[in-house]
Amino acid sequence: MVSSVVGSVEMPVESHNPERILRSSTCEVRMLGPLAASRDGNALKFPASRKVRALFAYLALAPKAVQRTQLCELLWDVPNDPRGELRWCLSKIRSVIDGPDRQRVEARDDTVRLDLSDCRIDVLQVAAAVKDGVEKLDPERLRTLVELFGGDFLEGMEIERSPGFNNWLVAQRRRFRACHAAFLEHLVKDGSDDDALVHLDRWLDLAPFDQRVHKILLEALARRGRIRDGEEHLAATSRLFESEGLDSRPIRDIWRAAREKTEVAGQLLAAAPTTPPPRIASEVETTGTSSHRASIAVMPFGESGAALGSGRDAGGALAHDVITRLAKLRSLFVIAQGTVFALHQRHIGSEEAGRMLNVDYVVSGSMQRQSDRITVTVELAETRTARIIWAEIFNHRRTDAFVVLDEIGNKIVASVASEIETIERNRAILRPPNSLNAWESYHRGLWHMYRFSMADNERAQHFFETAIRLDPTFSRAHAGLSFTHFQNAFQGWAKRGPEVDRAFEAAGQSLMADDRDPAAHWAMGRALWLRGNSDQSVHELGQSVDLSPNFALAHYNLAFVHSTNGDPGAAIPSSDYSRNLSPFDPMLFGMLGARAMALVRLERFDEAAEWAIKAAARPNAFAHIHAIAAYSLVLAGRVEEAREYMASIHKTLPHYGVKDFVTAMQFDALGAAMFRDAAKRLGAK
Repeated sequence: MVSSVVGSVEMPVESHNPERILRSSTCEVRMLGPLAASRDGNALKFPASRKVRALFAYLALAPKAVQRTQLCELLWDVPNDPRGELRWCLSKIRSVIDGPDRQRVEARDDTVRLDLSDCRIDVLQVAAAVKDGVEKLDPERLRTLVELFGGDFLEGMEIERSPGFNNWLVAQRRRFRACHAAFLEHLVKDGSDDDALVHLDRWLDLAPFDQRVHKILLEALARRGRIRDGEEHLAATSRLFESEGLDSRPIRDIWRAAREKTEVAGQLLAAAPTTPPPRIASEVETTGTSSHRASIAVMPFGESGAALGSGRDAGGALAHDVITRLAKLRSLFVIAQGTVFALHQRHIGSEEAGRMLNVDYVVSGSMQRQSDRITVTVELAETRTARIIWAEIFNHRRTDAFVVLDEIGNKIVASVASEIETIERNRAILRPPNSLNAWESYHRGLWHMYRFSMADNERAQHFFETAIRLDPTFSRAHAGLSFTHFQNAFQGWAKRGPEVDRAFEAAGQSLMADDRDPAAHWAMGRALWLRGNSDQSVHELGQSVDLSPNFALAHYNLAFVHSTNGDPGAAIPSSDYSRNLSPFDPMLFGMLGARAMALVRLERFDEAAEWAIKAAARPNAFAHIHAIAAYSLVLAGRVEEAREYMASIHKTLPHYGVKDFVTAMQFDALGAAMFRDAAKRLGAK
């Protein structure tokens, strides 16, 4: 029965080679081009069935075991017996890759995976190189990777009536084309390769609308005096851009500037004829933007499955929501909806769109809607390295589709902002301090700020001041500077009065620079709390949340203020929401600690102790956080554990006592009395 079904939908299957493919560690599988395999240099044949080959390729790239139901939906469009056909395909793969002493097709419960750990697969080599960082690869390794590209991913593998697989195939082709372009770009950047112009030509074939490659190529031609070649390239490029409805003026401006620069350089060379000509990479290294914001494009989410019933484009609606919320954060330059939607309608993939728009990051994803569930897959990628820096799958029951999408949108925005901030911080710390622009100085300051030590706080203050000097309108740098003065006062690292005034002054400068920046209102809220104006503090923090509901730090600080001298009942949901938005936040200890203090004030001491222990376990949790744990444990009757936390504080701060804690936290009378009582029961100062 199975053979008759398969015969109607599959191509005839050739008899397989009696010697098993992939049996030895010298076997290679190539997917960058037509699917091919070899062992010891000898070509081996896969079965002719496209679906067998497609299933093999999909499982080879899958990071974990795949559900059989997912594989059936991927490859078969309402067949008579999808699971029977899947079993047939798996049997053909087994006949090719399983050996007498090893089963490479692993079928457990209702899942399937391939074990190809001892086989060299070109796409996995490429993916591993990108994951580790293209910038870390030496030129020889880059050239080796470039030679792996014999064509598009799985050329000729499209399958009729298998939209799921074809969509996956298109996405993978775009992904690996982006990797190829990134390798070529970094080969050009290295500047030591004699074939740099060849790499530029290949890069241009992959990314014909990337203004950066046109800029580098035209400037290289101008430096070499190849004016006619440059004019011909300009004419061809202008026709190409205009045929696609794109503005070619930037390319013409690039060529005009390149020629003018060459003429000036020629005059200088006439005076100093022994000066060597600049290498191609010089322009790659100087094309960075001086803007103090990283740029990002959010592409519409592809859709499959039943309609939501509202007639709305849910994938486009989700992208629009993410674009709007990211823009409200004010920390990124976000490409407008009209531009990215126009590119999407022209079937331009996210990677190519990122290069066309010359943005630093691209968000893309897909949405699948079934009878009772919505699944959204999303990823954040660096444009120039093709590295996926964050990816997530959101799977929800479809009780209220648009409520679910709103929740997913919140998580996407918070995660994207957090991941980019982390990357920019780590990147800035590796650059020489005297080479930093305002944006980089700000993120270098963040890196030190989140170390929560007196020395690092001083360094953070220096870098925030540098950012402000370079760009006085940079509101986030003023907000960061306010935070360092807040820390000085809160931690007792400097005289409290002057630091409180400086925190308030810097927050005011942040608001003057951009009163629509949620970080400016966040800084002012903290400064007002330091000054004892809790009601005004709550108002400013509420303004921050209103401006950007996804700004996790505003929710956290609302929790903190309410937990010390406001409404402890309101502190708990604010703390929970801040952690939901940013589960790996550098200030997670504060979010947990605020919840613990609120629970103490509500006299829920056992719960408070457990949350306080979690807070103290976080990296960089300082003395006040450990004190929350000590006092909460005492109130929960766990005195011996409390003494251990207090002893850990006294190792670095021998004179720390409850007065330091209560002064820093500015509790109301009832809260202060509870923590003083805990200190008394502990026998602490």
